[in-house]
Amino acid sequence: MRDDDPLTIEALEWFVRLRDEQATDADRQGFATWLARDPAHQAAWDRAEQLWSRFDTIAPAVRAHLRRRSRALSRRKLLLSAGAVIVIGATAGYLFIPRDLFADERTGVGERRTVQLPDGSSVELGSLSALSVAFNADTRRVILHAGEAFFDVARDPARPFLVEAAHGVVEALGTKFDVKNANGQVTVTVAEHRVSVRAPTGPATTLQQGWQVSYSADGLGVPAPADLDVVQAWRRDRLVFQEVPLRRVLAELERYRRGRILLLDRRIGDIPVTAIFDARQADAALDTIAATLPIRLLHATNLMVIVTAAN
Repeated sequence: MRDDDPLTIEALEWFVRLRDEQATDADRQGFATWLARDPAHQAAWDRAEQLWSRFDTIAPAVRAHLRRRSRALSRRKLLLSAGAVIVIGATAGYLFIPRDLFADERTGVGERRTVQLPDGSSVELGSLSALSVAFNADTRRVILHAGEAFFDVARDPARPFLVEAAHGVVEALGTKFDVKNANGQVTVTVAEHRVSVRAPTGPATTLQQGWQVSYSADGLGVPAPADLDVVQAWRRDRLVFQEVPLRRVLAELERYRRGRILLLDRRIGDIPVTAIFDARQADAALDTIAATLPIRLLHATNLMVIVTAAN
């Protein structure tokens, strides 16, 4: 079980709640009901206890940071901060090891950059994106390891142009298209002409201009019309959301700031968000969301923002 597995996070929530001096009999009864509901909950609880026990060894500097904040934080908030730091410590590789270390091209937080490929094609990379290039005499192949890229493909009928992402393949049948690889969930949008999209399983599908489709390890989704201005807004440093679930909005904002955004209350993850944010001001976007939705933010450290329900 991963340390940031949803059940482990849920168990950490219970861990924090029960250790709060304001914990009620209803809290304790609710925990007992949750624990008995599924054997996996007991395993997650054991894991949470192990993570908590690691807290004394993971980072003295972070513990000092929490002590400095203790006068301004309630006990519940302080415990929640400690729980979040445990998740940071247990998944430190996610935060501090450069993703796709051996990628040919890589962008940092909030960076946009255009890369010219050997065949005359160009790729615009979005924030926290990484790709590799493998061209030969027969095929032009690009691997999008993570993030988002907009491709403007030079014509070369003798050599197909392929983009690999999360074990799927996009073949250019025209010129311009967008590919977004978000933790194995890939979305392809055609801005000009056509592309062929093949998921890890199942047959390929041809996608026309103005359409998009998503795929994952589970297969290919259903193609749908796309708003090209919305899809390409990141190229103008704008993030546009139209009735997008909060959990997906937070995941996108996480790509535009350093550290993690941790949603600790899954009940609020489905709240729809409609907004336009400046991609260069991710923390301001978070503050706006907190001011307009029934959520609250806790900045446990400079590298961790915790999102919970407001009550």
